[in-house]
Amino acid sequence: MYFFRKKNPDRPSTFNLRAMHFINALAILIFLAGIIWKLADWLLLK
Repeated sequence: MYFFRKKNPDRPSTFNLRAMHFINALAILIFLAGIIWKLADWLLLK
């Protein structure tokens, strides 16, 4: 149940944690864009 727990107000939000989450989200978006690009290349430009 790690993903569905409430935020702990006692835990400080440090810059390192925010930077890690930003980089993780950016990596996921780039990965999904690459998958979409390859699918479009494979389906449309056969």
